[in-house]
Parts: sequence; structure tokens; C-alpha cells
Amino acid sequence: MNPKVDDRVPVLIVGGSLVGLSASLFLGRLGVRHLLVEKHADTSHHPRGRGNNVRTMELYRVAGIEPAIREAASVLAPNHGILQAPSLTGEEQEWLFREIDPGGKLARFSPSGWCLCSQNDLEPVLLRAARDLGGDVRFGTELVSFEQDADGVTSLLRSRETGEERVVRSEYLIAADGPRSPARERLGIGQTGKGELFHNVSITFRAKRLAEVVGDRHFIACYLTNPEADGALLPVDNQSEWVFHAPWHPEHGEPLEAFTDERCERHIRTAVGLPELDVEVTGRAPWHAAERVAERYGVGRVFLAGDSAHEMSPTGAFGSNTGIQDAHNLAWKLAAVLCGWAGPGLLETYGQERRPVAEVTSERASARSAEHSHPGYAVVPGVGRQAGVLAVALGYRYPRGAVLGTDPAGAVVPETFESNGEPGSRAPHQWLLRAGVRLSTLDLYEQAMVLLTGPGGTAWQQGARRAADRVAVPLDVYRIGDGAEDDLAPEPGTDFAALHGLGPGGALLVRPDGFVAWRSPGPVADPEAELEAALRAVLDL
Repeated sequence: MNPKVDDRVPVLIVGGSLVGLSASLFLGRLGVRHLLVEKHADTSHHPRGRGNNVRTMELYRVAGIEPAIREAASVLAPNHGILQAPSLTGEEQEWLFREIDPGGKLARFSPSGWCLCSQNDLEPVLLRAARDLGGDVRFGTELVSFEQDADGVTSLLRSRETGEERVVRSEYLIAADGPRSPARERLGIGQTGKGELFHNVSITFRAKRLAEVVGDRHFIACYLTNPEADGALLPVDNQSEWVFHAPWHPEHGEPLEAFTDERCERHIRTAVGLPELDVEVTGRAPWHAAERVAERYGVGRVFLAGDSAHEMSPTGAFGSNTGIQDAHNLAWKLAAVLCGWAGPGLLETYGQERRPVAEVTSERASARSAEHSHPGYAVVPGVGRQAGVLAVALGYRYPRGAVLGTDPAGAVVPETFESNGEPGSRAPHQWLLRAGVRLSTLDLYEQAMVLLTGPGGTAWQQGARRAADRVAVPLDVYRIGDGAEDDLAPEPGTDFAALHGLGPGGALLVRPDGFVAWRSPGPVADPEAELEAALRAVLDL
């Protein structure tokens, strides 16, 4: 006998941390009704997961919340670079890197930039935005079980406060339920990778005098290498609130209970080189660095996202950013299928695209921890520092998936960052003018498929409208040039066609997530037929 269904919703999201809340935000922006449940009573109170890379900030820009995030992150705006030193008081110190974006060169490639915003500051911004868009977000609610069939997923939810249970029927389920994901276990999905790398205890503490010693060294993190008390020091407010990551060795039988207030305080004093420092421990939380990737990103109508799909070493914040970008990739595909302008096969491309990215990125995260001699992790000799960071953060590609004209055996992350409009890559950023208002090409991508043409693209415009009507796909068409008949004008001194790899009469098809789906470098005999075929192939129509 089927249980009585209490709620029906197109998408159920399990997990209300960064990835789950981002999924709610992105679905809300696309008008997809959904329910999010999180077993904890509130958003995170622990300052962690602070590095938001340029690609993540681009997504938040398009979603309209970048200014709110930067306001929430303003206290750490002066902080740059990672310092390594035996102590804060000695003369010996080395900047592993001093600036995230030396010389401001990133502005050439993106309208956004890196942002240092701790998880406890970012999650409330995401929550407010998600709820403002109609997201039904319920904390203190856990997923007890779920069953799926050909038409949907039936989930049993329970309030952790009252014990009340409700049955929810959804068409799809996003499991953003963390590294020990019960959903992944229930689906029987295994994992690949090196496994556990190292363990730390994250200690929050107050120490007013510490700011005087740090002075103008406004670092993101300082790796302190005293062999008697190593660890990583991170500022919370650059004044009195700090975090210290101390190595922990449960593999040697060391219990978490061994990290008493007295031990933590003594460890911090020794590490920073201030034996008389007044330290007040305010909290502690264990965490485990690992390199694991799920063998599959979903089964049927249930999809994994974030830590349930991949675990990465924390150095470089690759894990949280990869998870947020998972959610963005999946959101537009769910919206397209639910709204009827894509076939269900489009959802199969989620794992085809995102799993290879996680594999490469998790390896890069582990290497970066070694490069930086992260406390508790062994150094790998001969690995170059900062190598390929922008390529990993912004230049990853989808050789296979909802794309046409790619090399299926091509590199997921190229050796160096390139932005040239190739299918499978993030579409290039270029500043444009519309009625005197400046906008980025990236601001065009969210709600629909987008076709870009240069001057003389009349045949593409006309063919695109007919093709879109025939296949019932939302398609925005923009002709970019300096003529009165063009829709958008490139900023003076920029070349739209060259930047996007187009010759005269060419066109570029971009997905709602800003990735190039298909490109015609030049004119074709029948633009309508070419574009219709591309839309059908990409969207499984």
C-alpha cells in the first residue's frame, strides 16, 4: 500500500549547506518550485570554506547576489596570500603567494573576482536570496528514507524537534547531504580516489593581542611550521577572532577528546611564538581531508552534488566551489526538462560533464596541499606552486555531454587557461554596451539558450527564431556589432568575433550555464536547419 503523500514538489533538495542553498537559489532563479530540507537547526556557525573562486562569483553575479556577498565578506577584503613561517615572531617567513590576482590581470577574463567569505557569512546570504525567490527551506528536518520509480521519488522526512513525519513526492531529488551521504549509500554508489589524506581539528578562539603581532600581514592563512606545534592560522575579523587548524591523528589512536581547552591554548601559543598570549578557546570542530569521487553522479531521478559526489583537500577551496558549480550545472538541466524544452536524456549529461571535472580538480587540490606543506600532509617534491590555478578554476571544459563539436578525448583542464569560445568551454567574458549601459556577455546567460552572431548575422537571426519556434525552446538571439541594427555593441577596442573564435557570418550557441554548446565559425547554407539540429542534439529533443 502506497503511503499518503503530504507534499508534492518538482524537486527535493537534501542538505542546506553551501551547495544545497546554491541549488535552491539557482532553481528559484529559473522558476522551479522546490523544497530544501536540512537536518541541522540553522546555517553554519563555524568559519570555514571561505574561498570563493572567480567562477563561483560569476554565478552569484548572474544570480544577483554578488554585492550582498561582498558586503558580508567586507571584513576580510584586505586579506590576500598565504604565509608560511616557523612562527609569527621570527624573521624567517615566506609568502607561498602574495596576491590572488597579481596586477589585476583577471579583469581581462571576468567581470567578477575571487572573494574571501566564510561559510558562516555566505550561507545566510544564500538563504535569504533563496527564500526571497520562493524557496521552501526547512531546517531541523532530515531525510529518513526514499524510494524512486519511473515517475518520481517518494521521500520520508522527519522533524528533529517534534518527530513529526511527512511524505513528500518529488519528480527529482538532489542529494547535497555531505561526504558521508546517506543518499549515496542508499543508491549503492561507490567511490574512487586516494581516500583519506589527513585530519585536523579546527579551533575557534579569541586573542586580542594577536592582531598586534600579525600587523599588516593580512593573510588568508598562515601555515606555522614549528615541529612542536604546527598548524594553520586564519583570521576571522583581523582583530580578536581567529581560527587555528591543528593536525589530528586518529589513525594513531588519538581521540578528539584529547584536544582539551588547555592543550589547544598551549598549542596555539607555541605555534605563533607568543608564550604569554591570552587565548580563549570558543569552539572546536574536527574535519577530514580526503580525495574521493563518486563512481556515478546519480541513479534514475536522484542526483549527487557537492561533498556527496566528491571530497577534496581544503587547500584552494576547490571542493566547495566545485560543488556550487555542480548545482548550477544541474539546475538549468532540471529546469529545462521540467519545463518541457529538453528531453530527460539531458540529465544524463550532468554526470558526464561534472564527474571528470571533480576527478581532475580533486587531484589538483591534493597537489596544492602538498605544495603548500599543509599541516598534517606530506610535501610532494618538485611540484610547482600556483601552476594552473586559473585553468582549474575558470578553464575547465566538458569534452563530453550536452555539447557538439568537441574532442571527446580532450583535456578536462588544459595546461594553461584559454578563453576562445570553443564548444565545451565557458563562454568568454567581453564587455558590451546596450543603450549606453555596460554589461558582460556572461550576464546574458541564465534563463534561456543564447545565440550570438556578429555583424551580418541576419540569416542566423531569422533562422534562429524559426528553429526555436519549431522545437519550442527558449532562445535569445543577439547580434553584436557597431551598426544601428545590432542589438549590442562591443566596447571600443575589443573584437567580438576574434574573442569567440568566429569568422564573418559565424554564430555561437551558449547554454544557460554559460558554456558553449555549439559553434559555427562561418556562414552555412541553411542556418535554420543547422541550428535546429544543434538544439535537438544538445537538449535531447
